[in-house]
Amino acid sequence: MKIVRFLLFPFGLIYYGITAIRNVLFNKKIMKSTEFDVPIILVGNLSTGGTGKTPHVEYILRLLKDQKQVATLSRGYGRKTPGFIQANDEHTAKNIGDEPLQFYTKFKPQVNVFVEANRVMGVIRIMSNEPDTEVIVLDDAYQHRAIKAGKSILLTEYNKPFYEDYILPVGNLRERRAEYKRADIVIITKCPDELSEDEMHNIKQRIKPYDYQQVYFSKIMYGDIKSFNPSFSKVDSKDLSSYQVVLVTGIANPKPLIKKLEKDNVAYKHLKFPDHHNFTPKNISNIIDIFDGISNEKKMILTTEKDAVRLQTEKRLMSLPLFFIGIEVELLSEKDKFDNQIINYVKQD
Repeated sequence: MKIVRFLLFPFGLIYYGITAIRNVLFNKKIMKSTEFDVPIILVGNLSTGGTGKTPHVEYILRLLKDQKQVATLSRGYGRKTPGFIQANDEHTAKNIGDEPLQFYTKFKPQVNVFVEANRVMGVIRIMSNEPDTEVIVLDDAYQHRAIKAGKSILLTEYNKPFYEDYILPVGNLRERRAEYKRADIVIITKCPDELSEDEMHNIKQRIKPYDYQQVYFSKIMYGDIKSFNPSFSKVDSKDLSSYQVVLVTGIANPKPLIKKLEKDNVAYKHLKFPDHHNFTPKNISNIIDIFDGISNEKKMILTTEKDAVRLQTEKRLMSLPLFFIGIEVELLSEKDKFDNQIINYVKQD
């Protein structure tokens, strides 16, 4: 696969040129960036995914929801509907996308959740629909330069940092490495628990942050194992090793979850699907067949929280022990500094 990617190097040069010219046009203000009075926090990445964007957005929502009237704006990737939508109880992932539905399910009614591919129009509509909005968090919008955010957060994964990656199609970068300079904050995500101060220092040296940039490090924290079906009680993660697990994932990078299961000595069969996968009736039948084929009485179907919001509409699965594992992020150092940086920004008049 790597050989094929490098054979596509000439196409990478073309893509590099197109994205570089576009950024130059924005930098020189030939192409317009719209700025709004409402504080806007942008969370995104240079790569095509797998950096842990969703739990980092949730971290910010959790940080601000009791202090400000917060809204999120996403594209709503994978939805079957066009235009601007404000999430409500009637919506499914097919209406608004899996990540916005996850935000809505977790944070309603404190956080208003919206989807719109055109981020500028989205902000205009948000302020029209919900004029009391005091801060907007843009989900996956680092490349959306038509809108100017007051605070820009760039995520890059510990095992695949942007400074070791290549532009599409050779690598996974959507634009050249140098564009990290647009970020106010860079977070190295999915770090190991034992990351030392020396390694943090070395990574910062590789990034070479500008004077206006702060670099932070975060790790994944797995939470409770729960079901949307109230007839199934919560499972303690310590007891998971006594189950036979059918693991179903439709995310960009399931490796950290697999690593956790293996560390906890969990027996599992992994069914891996593409990121934001729309599960077909055949997929559901296959999942059920594999589950039914397990002889152990203690068995479950386990998935991620993002996948669970798509699977919960599948009636055939909801009668089975379908569980999802919660996920959060924890900053490894300077948590208070990061929190204050975000809070102080949104408090500005």
